[in-house]
Amino acid sequence: MNDKKDYRVLLYYKYVDMPDYEEYAEEHLQYCKDMGLRGRIIVAPEGLNGTVSGTVEQTNAYIEYVKSDPRFANMWFKVDEAEEHAFKKMFVRAKQELVTWRLDDDVNPNEVGGTYLTPKEFHEALQDEDTIVLDGRNDYEYEIGHFRGAIKPDVNTSREFPEWIEENIDQLKDKKVLTYCTGGIRCEKLTGILMQKGVEDVYQLHGGIVNYSQDQDVKGHLFDGKCYVFDERISVKANHTDEDTIVAQCHHCGNTEDRYINCSNPECNLQYVCCEECEQKQQAACCEECRVHPRNRWPQIKETYGASVDS
Repeated sequence: MNDKKDYRVLLYYKYVDMPDYEEYAEEHLQYCKDMGLRGRIIVAPEGLNGTVSGTVEQTNAYIEYVKSDPRFANMWFKVDEAEEHAFKKMFVRAKQELVTWRLDDDVNPNEVGGTYLTPKEFHEALQDEDTIVLDGRNDYEYEIGHFRGAIKPDVNTSREFPEWIEENIDQLKDKKVLTYCTGGIRCEKLTGILMQKGVEDVYQLHGGIVNYSQDQDVKGHLFDGKCYVFDERISVKANHTDEDTIVAQCHHCGNTEDRYINCSNPECNLQYVCCEECEQKQQAACCEECRVHPRNRWPQIKETYGASVDS
């Protein structure tokens, strides 16, 4: 019996000089629309970074299209099967950076960066008591799932990392530091920043959590919770062993939960962890002020649950 799914999600990036990035972005968007693909792609003078969804046929054609450019002939596409499109629309944007670091002293990942670790090597290093495991993502990503024992930096965006590193350099500089993120791109510069700040023994999980989760040897072992993704799925299972842990807590009741929702007040729109019971009880609002807000969208949201849901 064939249990393969009809759709796929591609995650990829590459740092390479692209002086024609604006023209490339325009042509790329047209190709994706013509193919019926959906997703979010960033094109910058320093390279290409994207996540797209489509049918198996569409994604195969897209991979061939991207690799036809000599600059991306060896592009690594991480592939995840899906039941349907993971995006509602198709966006290709020309920006100055692939990840918004806004560094005063920029880092070129092709010149400086941490040593790549395979999933198996990373799994072994995780169990070394003398290592520090640094989550290279934002706080809300860490909240729903992370590697066991990983440090949660007090940052809301990537550009806050340099300051955090400086404030915590004493506990980092003489240690073996492992970094990880969703697909690997943020660690490309994060490890370089760490080395610039004086941390010498730096490593990064090659391919990120996505690659680690798909590896047939480790199968996501030692990753607790779910992996946050920037598409309609919001989060995906990362640990495919017998362990199935939930590490996040409902914003309202405190019970363990791993589902994110957006606040029903469009002027807030906070994404937060909430169980189904509290979502209905609190009318999908993160606080009382949002619940009674005149623009609260609960009447529209409630319709998705059917007539059985009480007001």
